[in-house]
Amino acid sequence: MDATTSGTPSLQIHNVVEQSPTASLLLTFDRHQRHCYGESTPGEFPLSASPSIVLHVLTGCNLDPQDLAKLEASSLILLRIRKCKSFSALPANFAPDFELSISELAALDMCQKRAIFKPMTTDERESLKQKCGGSWKLVLRFLLMGEACSRREKSHAIAGPGHSIAVTSNGGVFSFGSNSAGQLGHGNLEEEFVGRPRPIRSLQGIRIIQAAAGAGRTMLISDAGRVFAFGKDSFGEVEYGNQGAKLVTTPQPIESLKNIFVVQAAIGNFFTAILSREGRVYTFSWGSDATLGHQTDPSDLEPHPLLGPLENVPVIQIAAGYCYLLALACQPTGMSVYSVGCGLGGKLGHGSRTDERYPRLIEQFQTLNLQPVVVAAGAWHAAVVGKDGRVCTWGWGRYGCLGHGNEECESVPRVVEALSNVKAVHVATGDYTTFVVSEEGDVYSFGCGESSSLGHNAGVDAQENRHTNVLSPELVSSLKQIKERVVQISLTNSIYWNAHTFALTGSGKLYAFGAGDKGQLGVELVGHQNERGNPERVAIDLS
Repeated sequence: MDATTSGTPSLQIHNVVEQSPTASLLLTFDRHQRHCYGESTPGEFPLSASPSIVLHVLTGCNLDPQDLAKLEASSLILLRIRKCKSFSALPANFAPDFELSISELAALDMCQKRAIFKPMTTDERESLKQKCGGSWKLVLRFLLMGEACSRREKSHAIAGPGHSIAVTSNGGVFSFGSNSAGQLGHGNLEEEFVGRPRPIRSLQGIRIIQAAAGAGRTMLISDAGRVFAFGKDSFGEVEYGNQGAKLVTTPQPIESLKNIFVVQAAIGNFFTAILSREGRVYTFSWGSDATLGHQTDPSDLEPHPLLGPLENVPVIQIAAGYCYLLALACQPTGMSVYSVGCGLGGKLGHGSRTDERYPRLIEQFQTLNLQPVVVAAGAWHAAVVGKDGRVCTWGWGRYGCLGHGNEECESVPRVVEALSNVKAVHVATGDYTTFVVSEEGDVYSFGCGESSSLGHNAGVDAQENRHTNVLSPELVSSLKQIKERVVQISLTNSIYWNAHTFALTGSGKLYAFGAGDKGQLGVELVGHQNERGNPERVAIDLS
């Protein structure tokens, strides 16, 4: 906001060259700290008389929670609202709290701009604040990291088992591919296989912020926290075939979740998990032996809170694989990952292959001094991106999907040394396949090359390269050639379906490659083709 044009005295900052917003603020406060309390001289103003100026700077520059904490810890912004002479110019849409510091008030103001925070009651907000550690800065971190790691409220694509879902930045939804169970949501069971993305028109007027796809099933989450599902009407059946399940061909709200504000869903083999706005994890089905901390029938339609250590710890992301679940937790002391379920192959990350009935902290990240910020659960292996850009993988190493140059299993997270010169920001895993996206938008892949899903194909003359397994990370040169920054990768996470892959660019363009026999690529295949070796643009704009 331009303070001068608005009639508010401007904050003068002189001789600042290429400084960050935080550094600029520090320089100004350091130069005339006494003026915060009214000892003004010509050309300056008492900040205590116009606290809105500081708030405009703190919120307008989109400073992250860590920046706000550093400012407060520096003792340069010790101004309390109770000391201010005027409240009339405060820009926040809430009554002033006389005990909040400027940085806390700025954090609360930025929380107010988040879609899932706006409808919360005062009691719900206070409860979330206490759960996050008693600070609005920690609440802001919880909200921002949840949005970042799962692209919540942003465009994204899901490469499901045989069918695909694409969500636009405005909340519109397209579907294409196999429709054997009505999982495309168009009101029928017609199989087209022509690869033409179609909008789900029955969702008109509903803004979708998150999607999940399983075998014969799709789940969509609205900005109001409602969950719509279609396809096989079951949360826990095995993924191959319909086994007599009731089929739903248009999006229907899940009544058992109407009292839970949901922000993410994850469909695994034999179970489904959802994440609430407050960071609570719930699961359906696959619990007859209490493998997920509760006992249920496979046809159970009621959500059960995940019991154990995560009951009072806010979770920002969940990821589901073959009979196991990962949860990325956000605590005042930092980020951590918990795992629960089947331990085959060491995919739970605890140094053994033992099943875990309750969520258990993966302690190896503390040993590695790594703060996890993104988790991905493949069918038999898992991966994490750290805040510093390092990538860790663990679990079954078949076909080289762990990226360590071999096919050995790893029962605890291990840093992928071949990516030591790459700062990663995103990771995606499938059935023995892994993709990593760098800060610059470059893409690396490794693991099983079946169905051309790794993207390592130089052209028509290099057919033999399409299905080659890759034991160490390799740059996907075919994506480099599109000259667009890739921001998200999605690939099929199923042991029964041929895999396909989506690459979404920052401008909203979607590229597809891999298996396309069911029309799941969204591009037309000619002749007897059943897969695409090179990325091809899907004819939809997700921006």
